Amino acid sequence: MLRRGAVLTLALGVCLLGAYPAPSHVREDRSRVLTFEAVGADAPLSEWKHWPNGIVGTMFLDSTVVHEGRYSAHIERTSGSFGPFSSLALEIPIDFSGDTLELRGWMKYENVTGYLGLLQRQDGSSGTLAFDNMGERGLKGTADWAEYRVELPLKPKATKVYVGALLTGQGKLWFDDLRLYVDGKPLADAPVLVRTPTPLDTDHEFDAGSKVEVTTLTPVQIENLTLLGKVWGFLKYHHPAIIAGKRHWDYDLFRVMPAVLAARDRAAGQKTIAAWVASLGDAPPCSSCVETPMGRPILPPLAWLSDRKLLGSELSARLVAIYKRRPKVDEQFYVARISGVGNPDFSNEMGYAGLKEPDAGYRLLALYRFWNIIEYWFPYRDVMDEDWEQVLREFVPRVAAAQTHDDYGAAMMALIARVHDTHANLWGSLDVRPPRGKAQVPVRVRFIEGQAVVTGYLHDALGPASGLRIGDAIQAIDGVSVDTLIARWQPMYAASNDAARLRDMASALTKGEPGPVRLALKRDGSTIDASATRVPMDSVDLKRGWTHDLQGPAFRRLSDDVAYLKLSSVKTGEVPDYLRGAAGARCLIIDIRNYPSAFMVFELGQHLVNDSVAFATFTTGDLSNPGAFAWGDSVMLEPEKPYFDGKVAILVDEISQSSAEYTTMAFRARPGTIVVGSKTAGADGNVSAIPLPGGLRTMISGIGVFYPDHRPTQRGGIVADVVARPTIAGIRAGRDEVLETAIQRLLGRQVTEAERGAMGKDAGSAQ
Repeated sequence: MLRRGAVLTLALGVCLLGAYPAPSHVREDRSRVLTFEAVGADAPLSEWKHWPNGIVGTMFLDSTVVHEGRYSAHIERTSGSFGPFSSLALEIPIDFSGDTLELRGWMKYENVTGYLGLLQRQDGSSGTLAFDNMGERGLKGTADWAEYRVELPLKPKATKVYVGALLTGQGKLWFDDLRLYVDGKPLADAPVLVRTPTPLDTDHEFDAGSKVEVTTLTPVQIENLTLLGKVWGFLKYHHPAIIAGKRHWDYDLFRVMPAVLAARDRAAGQKTIAAWVASLGDAPPCSSCVETPMGRPILPPLAWLSDRKLLGSELSARLVAIYKRRPKVDEQFYVARISGVGNPDFSNEMGYAGLKEPDAGYRLLALYRFWNIIEYWFPYRDVMDEDWEQVLREFVPRVAAAQTHDDYGAAMMALIARVHDTHANLWGSLDVRPPRGKAQVPVRVRFIEGQAVVTGYLHDALGPASGLRIGDAIQAIDGVSVDTLIARWQPMYAASNDAARLRDMASALTKGEPGPVRLALKRDGSTIDASATRVPMDSVDLKRGWTHDLQGPAFRRLSDDVAYLKLSSVKTGEVPDYLRGAAGARCLIIDIRNYPSAFMVFELGQHLVNDSVAFATFTTGDLSNPGAFAWGDSVMLEPEKPYFDGKVAILVDEISQSSAEYTTMAFRARPGTIVVGSKTAGADGNVSAIPLPGGLRTMISGIGVFYPDHRPTQRGGIVADVVARPTIAGIRAGRDEVLETAIQRLLGRQVTEAERGAMGKDAGSAQ
């Protein structure tokens, strides 16, 4: 069934672009979401956006290859197609209710080099809430018509869903007969959703702008705006009217901000803010008051509520009263907890994506929103090593002065970097970081022995044609030393530690505008000047060489003694095959110098232990005590047959992040297991997405992840039992020295030539 008002949308890159009326050849039918019935044959879908064929990939209605009816939708991509993927999707309003939403559809494909899939994306006011494009299923190659399904929980705060299909890489895809099912029943039979309007739906005073325009602030204004940001955030998570969602709190900020800006001194600012707080009404007496938590790993940072010098007597008294009368709640309007995990859910935050150039008020809103989320809901606030209040004071004038979208993005990127969380980046807008440009030298760079070393090529022809060789160390770019560039760029790179920061800087090191670039290289002990050419980034494979595991299949036997498993391409359903393949080996090496393609903690981990063993514990935020975090129960591995009885080593490095780090924690809980490699990225815990005005988005590690004895993993990462790193000589020789070290430690002997050969001739360039 095609709901009234549904629109067909073309997609390019990583986001859907625009919305266009559904054309006449998309037939409405109560039994299906989308079929293709056209008046004329082979109607080009690209005409809806007038993109030339080959830009987004050829899209048209095909009358010769169909599943049912007269036409199917067809996407074709070649080597000349722009961007990483092409997709076609339908936008449908979510005016129905249920628990699960399933997309079913038929697909046929030929010679696909990337992957393909049906896609379902649920969006709300804060942006994307749920998404699946079947990427983890790895569909590629050639296959005849078959039905596929994508099921997601129906998010209560989702207002629309995109359904369609996607093709990455090169190849051909046909799809047809897409149907939506709610709780297993056709969409047409789903109950109608009746939403209760909130102030976000009814208050439109500042939809077009905050009406706050300021670029240069006086010292008094900076102090008063800093105080306003703190008070606004405190009230957001403590005042019963805001907790209950009775006010559009963003717009209330814009209502008081002009008066705060006009205050002639700090005392006047305090009185202005106090009067504003009074206008919200007193918090009612609590029948069962919430107790101030004690003995928590992190307590609320609220000593400032009693600071009368900072607040003035009236404002301090009002805030203390609100705090003492805070209600006991399981959910707040602007923050909830994600079921089953416990990390904060900010999906009621507005992204204001339509404001491409947010004004000063909206820019300050972005600062206040992010700053207070860190203040109250970041489980690693105590390891940031920052004076967080001083950071707010520092960024008030900086954000206010950022008049262009790029300047605003850059200011927010610098703010986010101060959290020192590799998860917390300006996702989708990383191009605000230096170096800027749409081109780069087609080589993979990694910091080895303190130098920026070429470890591989991003294109089979363009890479060698650059003149750079594997093992070259880049000393300077256009006359500026790499050390100087790294120091200059560092404040704009959000990372938990130097290992992750240098990882990301190395990946971007040669970026810039297309054309020639001068390089100073260290090669074979000599420094040479070279000229290379930056090529468009869409002409190379930016993922090539990103992970440091072996190329080839997920599992292999390197010898009778050594079984090897990399997690970047594992499948949970193949765990029995991996265990059978490893049977009889003296050791199993699990390579997590990557991001696991599937969640293997329990699927594989239960076969590595003989007894129940704890491997992690979590901290989660307290909705009744914002800023406080409580310990949870330990997470256990329970033994399951068959048991692998050989020795086990885990390989990690700076690529190992989040799920990779959590998986390492689980596997190393097996007695005798060793971790070999170097410091990991130091960002663990389920992420919580944060929308920011102007369509920007970031996220944070939303729960704290610790060892059972409460040792932290954030920032410090996974500490290797045996430190092993690649060397420049090893890179040139094509060796995987980290893997070799693991074999030597487990077996007490040198690696054989046969084992080295089984690693693959390109093992070194993958490092």
